[in-house]
Amino acid sequence: MILTGPAIAAAIQAGEITIAPYDPARLSPNAYDWRLGDTLRVCDGDLDAAAPTTFTEQSLPAAGLVLEPGVLYLGISLERTGSETYAQMLNGDRTIGCLGIWVHVSAPLGHQGHAIRWTLEIRAARPVRVYPGMTFGKLVFLTTHGTPASYQQQPAKYATTDGIGISRLYEEIHGGVL
Repeated sequence: MILTGPAIAAAIQAGEITIAPYDPARLSPNAYDWRLGDTLRVCDGDLDAAAPTTFTEQSLPAAGLVLEPGVLYLGISLERTGSETYAQMLNGDRTIGCLGIWVHVSAPLGHQGHAIRWTLEIRAARPVRVYPGMTFGKLVFLTTHGTPASYQQQPAKYATTDGIGISRLYEEIHGGVL
């Protein structure tokens, strides 16, 4: 089940959910409105699952940056979120979709115990200017069923990363997992 805005606020007060920075005005009836961070990685050239992604990293200026169609941008959420009690689901929202921006299509689940600034997969259907700190989507918190298993206590599939992550499939391909 999805937590309501008041339930999210109560869970934050009880220490069951962390959102930093937190602004209670960003709560909606069933979600928290998260924001775009101030850094983007622009993926270069053709991508290959057997090789690390090459990219250039740039700060988003206060005056904004125009996203171009046909380019994969990896961004980061402004907020760091997490919970040992609840799972999380990160999505873009209607206002971003109406600008022709696709956000975080492939990996919206944040497991119990996962405390992160989210890596965002961003694509634009047409040129569109974005700004650091702008509302970029909705985060919902979900109750779980069964024995809790904290993400932080599980064996890491990939080495952890601070900031914006890239695909780590090349580690499986070259490590003989595939």
